[in-house]
Amino acid sequence: MSVFIKEFVKNKLKQVTSEEILYYARQYGFHLTHAEAQEISNFLRTNTLDPFKKRERIKMMQQLAMITDPATVKKTEKLLMELVERHGLGYLLED
Repeated sequence: MSVFIKEFVKNKLKQVTSEEILYYARQYGFHLTHAEAQEISNFLRTNTLDPFKKRERIKMMQQLAMITDPATVKKTEKLLMELVERHGLGYLLED
């Protein structure tokens, strides 16, 4: 089941649109411009990093910080960990 969930998440990240990113940004209290959302969407579509592996997740966040800013990325990381805990998916994250 964990392989299925991981592949589902990776596929969704590759398909997320800038409009979806803006929707979720508003829902979770992030400020993003349309240009930033488009850059994030393009980055997610083309990157090969695995968000479930700690080192690769850190690299991903560093690259996202170049698109947005470090404060937004820090907030994103915090939200990610909260969602993982809330849904009992911590076992999917690798060190």
